[in-house]
Amino acid sequence: MNTELSLERRVRLHAALADTARLAITDTLCTGDASPSELGRRLGMRSNLVAHHLRVLEEADVITRVPSEADHRRTYIRLRPEALTALAPAALLHAPRVVFVCTHNTARSQLAAALWQDRGPVPAVSAGTRPGPRVHERALSTARRHGLRLHPQRTAHIDDVLREDDLVVVVCDSAHEELSPDRPRLHWSIPDPVRTDTDTAFEDAFTQLSDRVERLATTVQPEERP
Repeated sequence: MNTELSLERRVRLHAALADTARLAITDTLCTGDASPSELGRRLGMRSNLVAHHLRVLEEADVITRVPSEADHRRTYIRLRPEALTALAPAALLHAPRVVFVCTHNTARSQLAAALWQDRGPVPAVSAGTRPGPRVHERALSTARRHGLRLHPQRTAHIDDVLREDDLVVVVCDSAHEELSPDRPRLHWSIPDPVRTDTDTAFEDAFTQLSDRVERLATTVQPEERP
């Protein structure tokens, strides 16, 4: 019975992806989340077509929708983790460094950068659009539980950190919606654990970040030099 369910699941997945536009959407979502309008702009696709293809992918359990924590009128599209085992990004990303960004640079971006240091092929730093004075205490304790170290007072503004050729990964809805749409970046819609301020919330955020970092690290290569 389990085998039959698995086969049915795979058939539905392959049927949903047997379309150029839907495969392009899943390729785009492999490394980050995006709103329907962002997908339309990136892929040059009309909004009604985006809506149609997203509906097909949703019915096949390939994607899920998450509301923005910042602008609740927005919805971001995310690939379901179980669907990702059959998907891979279409191309490698080349960058000399990764910059993880959130609003205050006190939790999610700090944890993401620390995770990346152990797994990524290029260096990583973190920054905030409105950095706080110090790293959140629960972020420090979460890092310690997983064998990582964060500097408690080392927060930074994105303008003081960002270089033109960096790969930017925004792990916060507010920061993503605040930054200029002209600046290329990846977006991970990770809930802010500081809002709940519990160990469970920080562990959940850490788990999501760890999964995303693991996937992204396989697609990033050092920048090609002439």
